[in-house]
Amino acid sequence: MKRNLVLFAAGLLAAGPAFSESHGASGDAGAGEKAFRQCTACHVVVNDAGETLAGRNARTGPNLYGIAGRAAGSVEDYRYSSGMQAAAAAGVIWTEENFVNYVQGPTAFLRQATGDSGARSKMTYRVRDEQEAKDLYAYLASLSAE
Repeated sequence: MKRNLVLFAAGLLAAGPAFSESHGASGDAGAGEKAFRQCTACHVVVNDAGETLAGRNARTGPNLYGIAGRAAGSVEDYRYSSGMQAAAAAGVIWTEENFVNYVQGPTAFLRQATGDSGARSKMTYRVRDEQEAKDLYAYLASLSAE
């Protein structure tokens, strides 16, 4: 847990530009809201006050609140795969580009980001359309606090 906090803090320092980019995400947040319905089987978006902004109470995947500009593998108390833990150690930040690449091929993304050909993701679902992935990122960024 201490390691995750250190990685999270380092990610915040490196993510300054990514936070400003999240407001200029190239996708359509409205279309992303519709596309997010397919994500609710595993994910939820719950803000710091405990309010559910999107999804149901799914806990298979991590809470996606504040994902835009956040360090990979940094949701406290979530048990990440070793591949995602390696991505966190490598300093991966959820920029639009990284998010889009990850949701289109989670295991392939982790293998490239970590240099580990055996890295695997827990996420088995893949977003097939690049624009839909950008829309999802825009929607999730719109739900995040400034």
